[in-house]
Amino acid sequence: MTRRQPGLAAMATMGARSGSLGGPAEAVNGMKPVRMYTTQVCPFCIRAKALLRQRGVAQIDEVRVDLEPEQRARMMELTGRRTVPQIFIGDTHVGGCDDLMALDQRGGLTPLLNGS
Repeated sequence: MTRRQPGLAAMATMGARSGSLGGPAEAVNGMKPVRMYTTQVCPFCIRAKALLRQRGVAQIDEVRVDLEPEQRARMMELTGRRTVPQIFIGDTHVGGCDDLMALDQRGGLTPLLNGS
């Protein structure tokens, strides 16, 4: 399955909030900022957050698309996907929970978080 990456124009305008992803403008604990589009009742979101915390992520900028419908539209514009979670590490769209788990199993999650 091919994952759609946001184009340069989308990357330049990734959010109305501060920072390129519209989330935390600076890395926390030397790690890249993490932004997750989520809903309140989402077992895959809970699983993804747990893995990120296990890997040392102290802060996740959660965008609740169930509370802010315009953010779901924004998420779909950026990712081409409707489902949550949709996870960004720095400017990289990782994908959903399964994508995050696969990245971790390949040994790629920690280097991505640390900017290596």
